[in-house]
Amino acid sequence: MTDAERGALTKMFRRPMFTVPAGLVAVLVVAFLGWSSTCPCERTPGAYLFGAAADGPVTDWAFANQVTLCQIQIRVGVLPHAINLNCMSTPTGQLYLSCSQCGAKRWSNAAVENGRGRLRLNGTVYPVTVTRVMEPTELDQAWSARVRKLNQLDAPASPAPPLDAPRPDDWWSFRIEWRIS
Repeated sequence: MTDAERGALTKMFRRPMFTVPAGLVAVLVVAFLGWSSTCPCERTPGAYLFGAAADGPVTDWAFANQVTLCQIQIRVGVLPHAINLNCMSTPTGQLYLSCSQCGAKRWSNAAVENGRGRLRLNGTVYPVTVTRVMEPTELDQAWSARVRKLNQLDAPASPAPPLDAPRPDDWWSFRIEWRIS
């Protein structure tokens, strides 16, 4: 490259027409990474879940009952979408996520369409398959696990229902299973 060509290239990078969009892209990338590394936060969704990758397959998720909230990442369109959710394990170690009025929520509809997800518990990220449960007996098992977990936590994220509370009709549950990346 000649000095004249180098000079023309340098002039081009100094022009506001180039530097303003490039600066805006840089700010947006930094903002996205900052937001994604700190959220989901309470009710504010996040994007990509950062954390240590799980060492291997999980068949007994009982340790999830010691964590107040789980974080699930589902792809919504072209972007990842991560939220905080109650998760609960049955006495046999099966893991569930649940929510009320799920039909109107972006994440749950995306999970029904594409069950590939990533779950973060205590900073560890697990590749998972998310499957909506439709069978009433299994829904009752997931609800019972939720009620037990919320009643045993010192500071649950949601109010703990009474131990004999019936499962609401609009309550959705999702079975979570380890997925080979």
